[in-house]
Amino acid sequence: YYKYVAGGGRVRKRNPNCHILNLLYVFSSPSISPSLQTPIPLPFFLLIFLAFPVTTVLPISIINFIMCGILAVLGCSDDSQTKRVRVLELSRRLKHRGPDWSGLYQHGDCFLAHQRLAIIDPASGDQPLYNEDKAIVVTVNGEIYNHEQLRNRLPNHKFRTGSDCDVIAHLYEEYGEDFVDMLDGMFSFVLLDTRDNSFIVARDAVGITSLYIGWGLDGSIWISSELKGLNDDCEHFQCFPPGHLYSSNNGGFRRWYNPIWFSEAIPSSPYDPLALRRAFENAVIKRLMTDVPFGVLLSGGLDSSLVASITARHLAGTKAAKQWGSQLHSFCVGLEGSPDLKAAREVADYLGTVHHEFHFTVQDGIDAIEDVIYHIETYDVTTIRASTPMFLMSRKIKALGVKMVISGEGSDEIFGGYLYFHKAPNKEEFHRETCHKIKALHQYDCLRANKSTSAWGLEARVPFLDKDFINVAMAIDPQWKMIRPEEGRIEKWVLRKAFDDEDHPYLPKHILYRQKEQFSDGVGYSWIDGLKAHAALHVTDKMMQNAEFIFPHNTPNTKEAYYYRMIFERFFPQNSASLTVPGGASVACSTAKAVEWDASWSNNLDPSGRAALGVHLSAYADTGGSAAAQAAKVSSSKMINNNNNNVPPRMMEVSAKEVAIHG
Repeated sequence: YYKYVAGGGRVRKRNPNCHILNLLYVFSSPSISPSLQTPIPLPFFLLIFLAFPVTTVLPISIINFIMCGILAVLGCSDDSQTKRVRVLELSRRLKHRGPDWSGLYQHGDCFLAHQRLAIIDPASGDQPLYNEDKAIVVTVNGEIYNHEQLRNRLPNHKFRTGSDCDVIAHLYEEYGEDFVDMLDGMFSFVLLDTRDNSFIVARDAVGITSLYIGWGLDGSIWISSELKGLNDDCEHFQCFPPGHLYSSNNGGFRRWYNPIWFSEAIPSSPYDPLALRRAFENAVIKRLMTDVPFGVLLSGGLDSSLVASITARHLAGTKAAKQWGSQLHSFCVGLEGSPDLKAAREVADYLGTVHHEFHFTVQDGIDAIEDVIYHIETYDVTTIRASTPMFLMSRKIKALGVKMVISGEGSDEIFGGYLYFHKAPNKEEFHRETCHKIKALHQYDCLRANKSTSAWGLEARVPFLDKDFINVAMAIDPQWKMIRPEEGRIEKWVLRKAFDDEDHPYLPKHILYRQKEQFSDGVGYSWIDGLKAHAALHVTDKMMQNAEFIFPHNTPNTKEAYYYRMIFERFFPQNSASLTVPGGASVACSTAKAVEWDASWSNNLDPSGRAALGVHLSAYADTGGSAAAQAAKVSSSKMINNNNNNVPPRMMEVSAKEVAIHG
């Protein structure tokens, strides 16, 4: 961020002032361990800025987006200064989500706090947001992509800011509680109507943004972007259900998101590859609305590669290109020599992106596990496995001055992309499983993508979870999504075929038809093996024998799961906290129901894609036994090197010579 302020949006290679300011920013960034933070006040930055004048300073445009952490305490019995101080204290636990600005609004017994992620214009878009007479107050975490169209529907309203979220208060004035379905974007918000002290809370359709709700003994209702904002002060708390609205007027939840696919009825629309292609291109294009430096997360798999390809095609001519340049930046992370690194590098070369490749070691990941669990707020095994490299990468991306990335989450749930879908017995089971997977995204991939990036003040956008795109994709007769190897139809064939353009290819053929590789596998197979070996050193057989008594809910059935659960319980000891995490048997990220599709899977339960025996090209069985047997074969001394002089640097970046973003 300060790189771009100092360089006016253009970081010059030989501008030492930019690097000084950037280092100061990195050391002052919020992280998991408050003891490691080095808060540096803004006046100190200004002194540095004046002491080392910058050669060229170009103007930076006003920022209009609001991604942040929100905390609300509504209807509490204590409106004293002591309570205000406590709310501020809890709000600071969310500071990593919005390191640029913070504030607290109080109206009687209601408190609305926020930690804002922005760039430079503190006069525009600060929270809370209001209607004209300030009777309607809103604190929000999100992006409203259709805000310009919505403003046009409100000709008689005067807007105080250029924020995309400024429309929320005015829409409520005009349409009441029924306006939420008009919003196209990702969002969580609390709206307080001071005229009668009523309020509503809403979360986006599939839960891209994280949100929790809690209840205090004094009758208060608490809302927080993360668990850590309310777990110590509520008698009970839970995940705020995605696609729902909570209204104080009726005292309960109401589902505002009601698409046709939600009923799980089997659709019958014929497959139209061009319609699917257009819908996804539109979903990506609308997410190019940004006033900040941005890039794409590129693993080299189908989903992220398509996102990168479409972004590269449509970036030129956009407002973002005029501000930050038309050459796209891409980012990848993995163990040295991992499948993802190789594939991502090839895609980046094909698309002509400025590619940034980050390496981490197994020990790097293990050292970060506690930080990851604190930020991600889960003990789910596959989520932690995948979140750790994403967490490490996000820190590096943010240090480059980038504040937004576009990612490929959601495709596997919509199209049945996980390898276990090979065993779906019929189209009905296939479709129902995709519906269940989409409905649970807020507990898995959405949670990972949102919190891994927000931990470092980075925003992730996910075009596959665009409402309009989901409607198109989920209306396709699932017979077309079924995997038929004998017909040349592998997983996600309908998506691959839609972008298989011979005249204007989006991707090389072998990338377009690359087998599904789960992120936690693609960063390097030894990553998961190393985690299992590390857990085996810290969890004994005796501990596992008593697991059902120590953890009666979602009892861990592996040493790796037990290890994560111990860490989670240390940070979040309340029973309500453990109930926010899903459980059940799983193979290659399946639901418990889908495990029944293959009898052999029940003896090989592991969320890794390599547990899909007979499907994954490097399945556990193909390399010598079950998942448990493979873990036993891993030598911890090989996987976890602490003092080996031959070990490469702890975190390496291999990138273009000029790693900064240029206009």
